[in-house]
Amino acid sequence: MPEGIKLLTGNANRTLAEEISKHLGEPLTDTTVTRFSDGEIMVQINENVRGADAFVIQPTCTPVNENIMELLLIIDALRRASARRITAVIPYYGYGRQDRKVQPRVPISSKLVADLIETAGTHRVLTMDLHAGQIQGFFDIPVDHLYAMPVLLDYINENYPNGNLVIVSPDAGGVERARAFAKRLGCSLAIIDKRREKANVSQVMNVIGDVKGKATLILDDMIDTAGTTVQAAEVLIERGAEAVSAACTHAVLSGPAVDRINVSPLKEVIVTNTIPLDSKQAKCSKLTVLSIAGLFAEAIKRIHEETSISSLFV
Repeated sequence: MPEGIKLLTGNANRTLAEEISKHLGEPLTDTTVTRFSDGEIMVQINENVRGADAFVIQPTCTPVNENIMELLLIIDALRRASARRITAVIPYYGYGRQDRKVQPRVPISSKLVADLIETAGTHRVLTMDLHAGQIQGFFDIPVDHLYAMPVLLDYINENYPNGNLVIVSPDAGGVERARAFAKRLGCSLAIIDKRREKANVSQVMNVIGDVKGKATLILDDMIDTAGTTVQAAEVLIERGAEAVSAACTHAVLSGPAVDRINVSPLKEVIVTNTIPLDSKQAKCSKLTVLSIAGLFAEAIKRIHEETSISSLFV
């Protein structure tokens, strides 16, 4: 790896940062992230970073607010230590679902988070599978938006026979993503018609497409409480699907998600390691975790060398 690069991380997903570090052959910069007794976060970078091309690897996952603050404070420390360029590497962008006003008198939280990241001193953002693509426009700095599709496609191609596979979008908003996967896999597409009554509660109404006797794969950008995914799986089985699996980039898996997956008809749930699994989640036998460290490492390398990364977007 060329000289002048610095890789830093907080406490959000150190395992992923270490994987990226190994791919690049560059050790993580010695950084101390601790708490005062009242909960305040204290950051200190223990190496010289003057003139460095710094990459802060920090998903803003649970605990979301603490991880965002860690990211902001590390960026501020780098700026005050005269780093030449600071790139926020955010594998999972928290608050991404609050990207517009859907009710009166509510914030657009993902825009506010973008403003905070930019104000802290970030020069560039590298992220993956944003919940809404327009979030890229919330920043006035360059945003490189990666997709986990290449990693997921490789696994699906190896483990799911395409001749009997149907890719299922769990809602109308995910049709574009599901269609792209179905096109590359050469298989058919189905859509779940879903009506959402309130946050984290959904009701599946209908299945558009032929799933009878087929192996089905529900595709989404994230699985949070798993209510949507499990309901979709149950309806697909009722409509005659031979088997149901699911795949997503971000394993949020909050609340009763793991319990729901364990008792559901889902055969397998494929996720990536943008978000680390806790001890309970790691014990779930239905979860298959794929690493996106190589994809991020290649993107970081190309950004540092000022070469094109557009081929990684597909």
